Amino acid sequence: MIMEYLDFKNLICEQMNRFVGIVLSDEQCHNFFIYMNLLIEKNKVMNLTTITEPKEIILRHFVDSSIPIKFYNDKIRGDKYICDIGTGAGFPGLPLAILCPESKFVLNDTLGKRINFLSEVVEAINIKNVKLIKARAEDFGHDKCFREKFDYVLSRGVSRISVLSEYSLPLVNINGIMLAYKMNNCDDELNDGKNAIETLGGMFHVKHKYSIVDDEPERCLIEIFKNKCTPNMYPRKAGTPANSPL
Repeated sequence: MIMEYLDFKNLICEQMNRFVGIVLSDEQCHNFFIYMNLLIEKNKVMNLTTITEPKEIILRHFVDSSIPIKFYNDKIRGDKYICDIGTGAGFPGLPLAILCPESKFVLNDTLGKRINFLSEVVEAINIKNVKLIKARAEDFGHDKCFREKFDYVLSRGVSRISVLSEYSLPLVNINGIMLAYKMNNCDDELNDGKNAIETLGGMFHVKHKYSIVDDEPERCLIEIFKNKCTPNMYPRKAGTPANSPL
């Protein structure tokens, strides 16, 4: 066993309460434990994460992914439709889905291997509020089943705001919110992304600052509010947003 369950439970409960302000149920602790062990085991044969120590996974993946609850609490936990773009190994969408059973989540990634891994996790923890979609973000944003349907669209470590906005805002419904996990020194990135945000129907609303590691710089959660429809031409064809940001 990589880490004894009781040690894991005590640590994740302590960290979630300290940084996010929530109390985990026994079922949630158990689900996170299964998730962690599957992540570490699968990472031996495919590149899912560079963070492989249990304590670091708890803090830098599980706790960090859960930070929106600190700022939005019941607004994000109560019967919302939430999308995670470029989810990778499931961050931030899957930890939030474990913590927000009333909400429905769609986790998107371009790589089938990652989606297959997440399917294993979802089956192992028997979670019912997660749908997995393999697609390029540019194509996903034009899917009529998902375009402008989500209350929240999240992304963590995907792209600069100027590019990420074109992936995310077409999926956000009117009065919905795009959330981007960033380091605190992202003011230049926000300025560079101003045209993209406005072109795609959004407006910068607030930057939530937080810390999860004492000796490291602050992090932030960027909130972009969707106040008008995204023009039909966006997102542009695959590769264009990254190569030619708005």
